[in-house]
Amino acid sequence: MKLAIISGFVVPVDGDPIDGGTVLIEDGKITAVGRDVAVPERASVVDAGGGWVLPGFVEAHGHLGVHEEAEGWAGQDTNEMTDPNGARLRALDAINPADLGFADALSGGVTTAVIKPGSGNPIGGQTVAVKCWGRSADEMLIREPVSVKSALGENPKRVYGDQKKLPSTRQGVAAVIRDAFMKAQDYRARRAAAQAEGKPFDRDGTLEILVRVLDGELPWCQHTHRADDIATALRLAAEFGYRVVINHGTEGHLLADTLAARNVPVIIGPLFTSRSKVELRQRSLRNPGILARAGVEVAITTDHPVVPIHFLVHQATLAVKEGMDPAEALRSITVNPARIMGLDDRVGSLRPGLDGDVVIWSGDPLDVMSRARRVFISGREVYSYTDGEPVVADPYYRESSDR
Repeated sequence: MKLAIISGFVVPVDGDPIDGGTVLIEDGKITAVGRDVAVPERASVVDAGGGWVLPGFVEAHGHLGVHEEAEGWAGQDTNEMTDPNGARLRALDAINPADLGFADALSGGVTTAVIKPGSGNPIGGQTVAVKCWGRSADEMLIREPVSVKSALGENPKRVYGDQKKLPSTRQGVAAVIRDAFMKAQDYRARRAAAQAEGKPFDRDGTLEILVRVLDGELPWCQHTHRADDIATALRLAAEFGYRVVINHGTEGHLLADTLAARNVPVIIGPLFTSRSKVELRQRSLRNPGILARAGVEVAITTDHPVVPIHFLVHQATLAVKEGMDPAEALRSITVNPARIMGLDDRVGSLRPGLDGDVVIWSGDPLDVMSRARRVFISGREVYSYTDGEPVVADPYYRESSDR
């Protein structure tokens, strides 16, 4: 299948804008981006009509499909708050593609989401990257696991403090994480010895995934708001040598120079919330710009459903209003989250070899009056907005050529 999107103001994000540009997609992959792209015979042609053509946005931290909207208890599978160490848990196993949030994502130009367990546990579980359209999580899958989710601060100490068990303090939360990694180090050594001797070895799902973190295969996505908790996150990462990504980072601007010097990225947000707990006292739309100017790689998140996912771009817009560079704001919802989560070989920009996830906007997406008019995932149109009506393609319907 070949698709040519022509006559658009093409914004590759990783390159200069192209007025009157073309994006060519073949068999689900981008094959050409430019002004003088030859359109193959029998290619389907979509005229962007001068609209802005961008890569689909990437949500680096959300709970689509595991914290379903309008479902209450029945659709709440975000936190398994019965074990402080949930490293063996996989968000993939709880995703419901029928969650209303996926359609909302498309309406806001979001085509990729990294779905994470919640923050009730010191170690929450394995995250997964999916496309925001499909019949099953397996069909939507980009990669899994993408990282391991962990939490410091108020959430885990409250959850387990209420149960009158470890951890009920910040030092207890850190101890749970530290104990888990020491056990993983010992497990790795025993496993290596057994393999060298050709002996059988009893596997442990929890420790297997933590070894992958220690080996640098998976980043450690650290939920943390306060500056002292961010310092603890950096301390633990230095102690065990794993790659940490700060998630939320409400007070990250207070340690911006340290984060930049250590090349620690920050997935910041949600930004459209009240200061509902002590950790959020310094929440501000100024903070993404402060971090970016300090040299920190920044991605903006909605933490959906805390902020509805289709408002991802609006958070970027208001970050610009509060001092963030517009180009960097676009990067914070495209190529930056893709690179931070190790997905930039698939999504996040418009360049040959990447997935054909393309959105045609009525204008600059950082203008709150602009609208996502047409959304394509792997070259297939999955969303359109025409004559005031949003239409999401039915993922359960397949044309005969696709069967």
